[in-house]
Amino acid sequence: MPLLRAVVLPALGAIAVLAAAGRAIRLLGGNDPPEDRAVRALQDAFGHRPAGGGGDVTMPTRLREPFDRITQALSWYSGVPQTIANGVIWCGVTWFLTRDRRSAVAPATALALETACFVASAALAGRPRPEGVWRPEQPHATSSFPSGHTAAAFALHGTLADLLDHHGARGARILGPLLRYGIPGAIAFSRVYRGQHHISDTVAGAVLGPWSTTVVRRELIPS
Repeated sequence: MPLLRAVVLPALGAIAVLAAAGRAIRLLGGNDPPEDRAVRALQDAFGHRPAGGGGDVTMPTRLREPFDRITQALSWYSGVPQTIANGVIWCGVTWFLTRDRRSAVAPATALALETACFVASAALAGRPRPEGVWRPEQPHATSSFPSGHTAAAFALHGTLADLLDHHGARGARILGPLLRYGIPGAIAFSRVYRGQHHISDTVAGAVLGPWSTTVVRRELIPS
């Protein structure tokens, strides 16, 4: 009963809210919503156009290529295998440093909760990926809404920030905001910039991830 009340029921509620939001956004904006104009404008400013788009590239290579490499690295870092590996590694590191079983399982628990909500809500939302955008990597077969990479980044890094706070780690005041907002925010931007998601997909991921962190913090690493 405690698990049902603390985790399962809230997760079902989160899935229902996300699925309803995804369907509503798709219904109102269609498969090529107005928000994608901003994405195309950003890509165009950096000289990126869809395959066969043509046109002159005005952004100097010395500026465009470093930016592309950084966003590529961020997008890769937030990939599924890498995120799973990160979760396992940080569980091990936390156990080694704290010998606290509840803290040690917190990173994996946050990712598991986020993933369950993401997979279910994405299947129900069924939103296609953006159209008419530059997309250098093949997207996953899952629905575009919500952004799983963004949600996982917020869930994992937010939990790490909570662990730093809980255990009074040195440098928590500096590392905390970087982990909680900086890295996940950069990943969310990279997913939009590289044509993998609509902007609202990453916004939804930026809600799901911290929500997952909050549930885990309440149950495993209370203040």
